[in-house]
Amino acid sequence: MATLSHVNQEISLVATLPSTPRGARAARALTVAQLAERELPFEDAAQVVAELAANAVTHGRVRGRDFRLALRLAPGPTLRIEVSDTRREFGPPAAPAAADAEAESGRGLVSALAMRWGTDHGPAPLKTVWAEMDLASPISPDRGFRDPVDRYPAPHDTY
Repeated sequence: MATLSHVNQEISLVATLPSTPRGARAARALTVAQLAERELPFEDAAQVVAELAANAVTHGRVRGRDFRLALRLAPGPTLRIEVSDTRREFGPPAAPAAADAEAESGRGLVSALAMRWGTDHGPAPLKTVWAEMDLASPISPDRGFRDPVDRYPAPHDTY
């Protein structure tokens, strides 16, 4: 269930999603839809959400419990991404360590794309991994505003 709200000029989306690969894909799709609707670059944010959601599904899954995606867009615009699960004991170290920025997964990807990131522990057993991104930073004019699915239309066979 996703809810969109506007509080104190901050735009936020909170969605509870199943701890399955399909739920992780839905988290990415929701991110793309929300940012594209506001004509904001979404490619890097979608990658961060995909990584954090995949980690929640892979390492934070507890049978019968969902994970939560929260997106908060503050003036600037600064996007705060939060992915919460209920496996507090499985998470990144409290202090982000130096990581390989070229990595296709892991903290290297999040570190390379986000201004900052970290982990918060809520009431047991809640764990939230968050990342903040500056969406106003310069990007290539052809990057990040259209969903990659739309870039390569499926050919239609004619008979």
